[in-house]
Formats: sequence, structure tokens, C-alpha cells
Amino acid sequence: MVMQRWIFIVIQIILSGSVAAQSSLLDMLEDGKEEKITLTTATFKGSRLINGHTLMTRRAHTLEFLISHRFGLLNSGAYELFGLDNANVRFGLDYGVTDGLTIGFGRNSFEKTYDGFAKLALVRQQTGARNLPFSVTAFSSIAVNTLRAEQDETVDFSERVAFAFQGLIGRKFSPIFSLQIMPTLIHFNKVTGDRKNDLFAVGIGSRLKLSKRFSLNAEYYYRLAERGETNLEDSFALGVDLETGGHVFQFQFTNSRSMIEKGFIRETTGNYFSGDIHFGFNITRSF
Repeated sequence: MVMQRWIFIVIQIILSGSVAAQSSLLDMLEDGKEEKITLTTATFKGSRLINGHTLMTRRAHTLEFLISHRFGLLNSGAYELFGLDNANVRFGLDYGVTDGLTIGFGRNSFEKTYDGFAKLALVRQQTGARNLPFSVTAFSSIAVNTLRAEQDETVDFSERVAFAFQGLIGRKFSPIFSLQIMPTLIHFNKVTGDRKNDLFAVGIGSRLKLSKRFSLNAEYYYRLAERGETNLEDSFALGVDLETGGHVFQFQFTNSRSMIEKGFIRETTGNYFSGDIHFGFNITRSF
């Protein structure tokens, strides 16, 4: 009887230890659940909103080929086929070095400009153990105007260079609506007249998802200086995104001809609400 009693006591201890271990394991799993972080995805569909960039970066080792087109003015009349006779085009390649770092290179027929850029994701919108209500991506670009100088004119290479620096700050408020703010600095190495080399601007852009593959986009850049320049206007654009498998088609109406920051933010001359509108599109293909 004594031996049976000791065996019973040992079994009781083992069972109680097993229950305690299971309880501890469950507690650890619960703690793990509490510490889980969920990153917000698809704040915007592509790397471009309309003219400018979104806060999205490409996945690591993903190559994206981008064709951007801007036709002439719609109000140019039937003789110019409402702008279709005149067009600017940009070919670009974007590459995801890592999930958070994208670099790119392109050539724009407007002013025969070559450009390069880098985008670095600094903060990702997320929920869970760490709640962050927005995402932040740093953007920087360089553009080189390669138009031939006029006869008897000498232009140094440095005078052809312009830079853009942006903070792309955005939030996905719901599965159908995202908003982005873009504080911007544009720097020209050479300017004419009494213009300053630096121009500050603030952009705002949004995306409204209307269906699984279709969204409506809007974009506006407000220049904080040079408001008195009668031949310059703020860049404004409306567009739609259409996803078809591996391709994303973006169609837009904008008063800007250029497709890089230094151009559409500081060199836009058309007034959108006076009919100076360019129809255009972006086509992307990822590999």
C-alpha cells in the first residue's frame, strides 16, 4: 500500500507539472500573438500616383519597366488632333534593391532630360504590438537637361543639373481610400532672372478604389514661392488606374508636360481650369 501511495503521489506531481507547462506554453503563445505586427499593404497600387511618386517601393530584386506618355494640349484644336500630334515620352527602369529601397533611371523627351532617383522606406504603417498610423518614404532625384546649347553659347554641365527632395507621407485610411502629403524641395544649379535656386512646394494626392481593379486618383502641388510668375502654374492632375494582371495602366489629364519632379512642379505653364490639359498615360510591367 505504501508503494502504491508513493506511485500515486509521483503521478500527481508529473500531471501537475504537465498542466503548468501547458499553461506556461499557452501564455507564451498568447504573448506572441500580442506582439505580432501587421504591416499595411497596397496603400497605393503602383510606384507612381499620376505625375509624381507614391510612397510605395518595389519588392527586392523586382525590375519594373515604365512607359509614360503626355500628349499635347486638348484645346489645341482639330488641326493638332486635340494634342495627339504632339507628345512627350519617358522610358524608365525601377529596381528594388531591397524591399525598402528602390532606385531608378529614365529618359524624358521633354528637354531631352535624363534622370535618376532613389526611394527609401523609413516608416511603415502598421498595427499590433506597435501601432503606426502612417508611412514615410524619402525620395531624391537628379535630372540633367541635354538640350543642345544655342550657337555661340557655352553651358557647363553643372548648369544643366537640377535636384528634387521629397518626403512622401501617406496613410491608408480604409481598403478603398489612401492619402499622401509630399513636402518638396526643388533645386536648380542655374536659374534665370530674379528666380531663386530653391523652390519649396507641398503636394497632396489621393486614391479612391472603386473596384478590385479600378481606382480614381488626384494630385496637386502648391508652390510656396514664385506665385507672381504669370507664366507658371501649379501642377494639377486627375487620373484612373486599371490593373490587368502583370500590367497597370494609368490614364490621366494634367496641365503638366514633364514627367519628372523638377519639371512638373516648377516648369508647368498651362492652367488646368482654362483648358490647358494634356491627356497621358503610364504603363508598367514588373519582372
